[in-house]
Amino acid sequence: MEPHDTLTVTTDARGVATVTMARPERHNAFDEALIQQLHAAFTALAADDAVRVIALAGAGKSFSAGADIGWMRRAAAASEADNLQDAQRFAAMLAAIAQCPKPTVARVQGLALGGGVGLACACDIAIAAEGTQFAVSEARFGILPAVSGPYVIRAAGARQAQRLALMAHRVSATEALALGLVQQVVPADALDAAVGATVNELLASGPRAQAEIKALFAQLTPGDLGPDAQALTAATIARVRSTPEAREGFAAFVDKRAPAWSQP
Repeated sequence: MEPHDTLTVTTDARGVATVTMARPERHNAFDEALIQQLHAAFTALAADDAVRVIALAGAGKSFSAGADIGWMRRAAAASEADNLQDAQRFAAMLAAIAQCPKPTVARVQGLALGGGVGLACACDIAIAAEGTQFAVSEARFGILPAVSGPYVIRAAGARQAQRLALMAHRVSATEALALGLVQQVVPADALDAAVGATVNELLASGPRAQAEIKALFAQLTPGDLGPDAQALTAATIARVRSTPEAREGFAAFVDKRAPAWSQP
C-alpha cells in the first residue's frame, strides 16, 4: 500500500489498481491536497505498464461529498488569479482520470455531490449502491459546476445535465442510472462483487485495444459519419490490426484458447 495522507493506492497481481480517497470523516470531500494526490496517482498509474484497470473508491460511508468547505472558504477569499490556478489544478485532475488509457471504474456509495459527481462521470464506468444520493449541487452555494460540467454533460446529455445543475437537488441512485450518471445500481452489500465482476470483464479484453478505444472515441463526435470520421476510424483499425496484441487475439480465437493478456 502506498500512502498519500488522504489517498491510498494498491495494485494486485493482476494489475488492478484501487485508488481510495481516505477522508471518511469528511465524506471524502476534496481539497487542494487530495486534488493533487489524485492527479499524481492517476498520472503514475497511466504510465505503469503493469496496471491494467483502475478502480476509484471512497473510504467510509460516502464516495465523495465534493468540495471541502474549508477549500471553498479559502477560494472565496482568494483573488481571481489564485482561483484560476486552483480551478486549473482541479481540471487537470479530472482530465487525468478521463484521459487515462486504462479502463477506470468508480465505486460509488453514500453521497456523490458536486465535484463528486464529476469524479464518477470522469470514470469510464460507474457502479452505485442502492441508496446513494447524487446532486450537482454547486448552485446552492452560488457557484456552478464549470470544471466538472463537461463530464456530467458527457454522461447525462446536455439538457439533463443542465436541469441537474440548475435545480441542484438530490436524486436517487435509480434516477442517476436512468440519467446515465452511473451504468449499474446494485444492493449495497453487492457493490464490491459488482465492481469485481466488471473488473474481471475488463481484464478479458486486450489492454492496447482498450487504450486505442479510449483514444479513438475521445476524437469522435456522436452522429458524425462524415469523411473525417471515416478516415480516422479506417486508419485506426488498419494500424491496430497489425499489432502483436491483435495477432495474439486472432490466434487465440482460432486456437480456442484464452489470449495471453487474460491469463493469470
